[in-house]
Amino acid sequence: INDKGRIGWQNRSGYNQRSRVETQMGRWKAVIGSKLKARNFLNQKTEVRIGTYILNKMTELGRPKFEVVA
Repeated sequence: INDKGRIGWQNRSGYNQRSRVETQMGRWKAVIGSKLKARNFLNQKTEVRIGTYILNKMTELGRPKFEVVA
């Protein structure tokens, strides 16, 4: 950390990706819950697909759209 600074360390170690994954898992647990409710595997797959669709839609709605102004 002392050689390249905190940002350099984060880029080299992959810390940024880890942080994004942890944030996304936290969102999943907050919105969907920490456990799957379905009991059989086919229904669990459906539950995960629905949850993924919901989180992707929420992420898309919260993302800013930029326009070039010149």
